[in-house]
Amino acid sequence: MNRLTDLFQRKTADVLNVYFTAGFPQLHDTVPILKALQEAGADLVEIGMPYSDPVADGETIQRSNQQALENGMTVAKLFEQLQDIREQGITVPILLMGYLNPVVQFGVEKFCQQCQATGVDGVILPDLPLEVYERQYRPLFVQYGLKVVFLVTPQTSAARVRQLDALADGFIYLVAAAGTTGAQTDMNADVDAYLSRTKALGLQNPTLVGFGISDAASFAAASRHTTGAIIGSAFIRLLQQTPAERQPLAIKEFVHSIRA
Repeated sequence: MNRLTDLFQRKTADVLNVYFTAGFPQLHDTVPILKALQEAGADLVEIGMPYSDPVADGETIQRSNQQALENGMTVAKLFEQLQDIREQGITVPILLMGYLNPVVQFGVEKFCQQCQATGVDGVILPDLPLEVYERQYRPLFVQYGLKVVFLVTPQTSAARVRQLDALADGFIYLVAAAGTTGAQTDMNADVDAYLSRTKALGLQNPTLVGFGISDAASFAAASRHTTGAIIGSAFIRLLQQTPAERQPLAIKEFVHSIRA
């Protein structure tokens, strides 16, 4: 069974998904950070594939993308780093998050093959149009056992949400606000109403909310109407500010603080 499917069968609330950029802060930090997140108790890990024009991401993640690219990170290098992770005891579900252009340049089928070979469970490609996915790429993702996650915003109509839900088979990523990641998004009445409204649709897929989740309070508030939440920019800032020798302990403390 796909590890993502297994996770959501076992856990239906307070799922913590942590995002970080591959090859950041240093090129070879990807696997150590992944291991530290698993040991700290993250339920799901989302690894960003650096791209020169990450339009859906805010300044913090954009800077981490730029640094990772300067470090020499590529899609091919990422698969090299991940090639033995399942043999090294990594059991946490892994998603690759990125943009369509590098995947197309790498080769979509080759990308899917490499995901399967390294034990990647799913993908998030925010700029992949639903219709293009359905027409061109869905059979490949199915063939290689990759779950696909689609993004929904407060402006997405109920009919469109249902259409995305029918095609998704991982979870639905609820963007807590229009705009880019990392914006300071208080769980105010508007966001609460949006999450409640989406919950009322009775979607078949689990829902995780992201963009602006940074601490225990915002994680708890976001999780009231959803299966869990995604933390990205706050974790990237932690990595930026932490000396390499303190990284494992800082990651453990960070994840435990979210669970508090």
